[in-house]
Amino acid sequence: MSLVTLADVLQPALKNGCAVGGLVTLGWEDMRAYVTAAETLECPVILQAGPGCREHTPLPVLGKMFRHLAEGSSVPVVAHLDHGYTFEECQIALDAGFTSLMYDGSRKPLAQNIDETARVAELAHSAGISCEGEIGFVGYADGENSAGTDPAEAAIFARDSGVDAMAISVGNVHLQQHKQGGLDMDRIRAIEAVTQVPLVIHGGSGVPVDQRRELALNSKVCKFNIGTELRMAFGAAMRDAVNSDLSRFDRNTILKETHDPVVAAAIYVLQAFTGTKG
Repeated sequence: MSLVTLADVLQPALKNGCAVGGLVTLGWEDMRAYVTAAETLECPVILQAGPGCREHTPLPVLGKMFRHLAEGSSVPVVAHLDHGYTFEECQIALDAGFTSLMYDGSRKPLAQNIDETARVAELAHSAGISCEGEIGFVGYADGENSAGTDPAEAAIFARDSGVDAMAISVGNVHLQQHKQGGLDMDRIRAIEAVTQVPLVIHGGSGVPVDQRRELALNSKVCKFNIGTELRMAFGAAMRDAVNSDLSRFDRNTILKETHDPVVAAAIYVLQAFTGTKG
C-alpha cells in the first residue's frame, strides 16, 4: 500500500462511522512503531510531523522517512504536516513528499485565517494532496488558553477555505498528560449541523477513551491527534531500558527496547477509532 492523502482516509471514515489516528512523531523509532500498530489492526494511520519534530529533523528528511515507511506498509499511510505556520513551510513539506498540509491560522482573525488557509488549500489541491485547517484556538496545558470554536464561524470557514478537514476547539487541550473532563458535546453537535467537512480533535491525549470511541462511531469527528500519550509510553519504556543496566550506553540497544511498548500503546489508541475493544 502506497502513501495516501488525508482525504483518502477521512472520507471513508466519515461515510463508515469511524476515525483515523493522527499520531505525532518525534523520530524514526516512534513512527516505525505506529505503522506496525496500524498493520496489526489493519487500519490506516496518519504520521504527523509537528513543530517539535521539525525542530531537530528537517522536513525533506521527514518526508523521505514517511514515504519509506508507507511504501513498505500493508496499510494506507498519510504523511501529514501538523501545525504549519507559514505558506513557505507548507510549500517545503509539499516539495518533500508530504501528502497532507495542516495550516494553522487559528490565532488570526477569521478573515485572515480563511484567506491564508485557502491559499494553502489551493496549493495542496493543485498538487493532488489534502489540506487541514483550524478554526477556534486549541490551547496548551499550563500555557495559552483555548478559544472555543464558534459554529457560525466554522460554517463560514469550512465553506470558504476549501479544507478537506477542519480542526475545532471544543474543550480539547494540547499536551495533557491526564484524561480530564471530556469534550463539549453540545458545541460539537452545533458545528456538525452546519458543515459536512470531517472534523479533527487536536490534543486528543486528554480525551477519555470512551468519548473518543463514541465520537469516532457517532459523529463527524474523523481524526484524533494523539501525541503526549504516546510520548509518555516511549519515555517510560526508554527509562526502563536505561535503568535496567546503568552501564549501558549503546543507543541502538536501548531504543530497540522501546519498540514493543510503543506498538502496544499505539494499538490501544487506534482501537478506539475503529470501534474495537482493547
